[in-house]
Amino acid sequence: MQSIDRAMNVINVLVSHSSENWLSITDLSQECDLPVSSMHRLLKAMSKHGLIQQDEQSKRYGLGSIWLENGLRMYDKLDYISQIRPELERLMNKVEESVYLSQPIEMESLIIERIDSEKSQIRVYDHLGSRVPMHIGAANKAMLAYMPSLQATVIIESLLPLQERADFWDKLKETKRKGYGISHNERTVGTSSVAAPILNHFGEVHGAVSIGFVSFNLTEDRLDFLIQNVREAGRRVSSKLGYREP
Repeated sequence: MQSIDRAMNVINVLVSHSSENWLSITDLSQECDLPVSSMHRLLKAMSKHGLIQQDEQSKRYGLGSIWLENGLRMYDKLDYISQIRPELERLMNKVEESVYLSQPIEMESLIIERIDSEKSQIRVYDHLGSRVPMHIGAANKAMLAYMPSLQATVIIESLLPLQERADFWDKLKETKRKGYGISHNERTVGTSSVAAPILNHFGEVHGAVSIGFVSFNLTEDRLDFLIQNVREAGRRVSSKLGYREP
């Protein structure tokens, strides 16, 4: 019981800190009131089970991805998808294109829901469970743009060469200013996507809703229509998660 109590104390301390502030073993020892030697053994055991993870460069600790993975398995039981799915269906029916729901997992995003339109003659098709590097696609740009700067920096510096980072940062700033992400020909030639972030009740990035479509004969009016509707969908989903715009 003592080990479980100590492990949960570590988890609670990590949760209480923002995602951009991982903690050193010394920080955790002080906040959990444990000797460094005891904390080292505890962290080693927790890391083995994926409960926590350590950054190889800074040697600091953060929550492990197992929390999100187990959370995804619990969505049906918690009625998460059924709560948000009506908004995705509403968007799909409005724009008559494929609609996606994505969530970030470390250096990638995971497609956790997809709704296809039967009226679309040509579909942009990405499989459920697909992982996409965080620097690629409209959904990922929308999520990165709204993440804490330090968290986004770690991701960008891990995925992009130095000479490409300044331009990418400019794109993220533009994304946040406009409130949506956009991409053309990034994953498949001839396809585009627009996306809006999903924020939770803490104002943190929870995911992104996106529309995938072919860019052949795309007009400015059609693009504006898609952007307007994906932004509205993002706001509605965020509202359902308790987010309130300032």
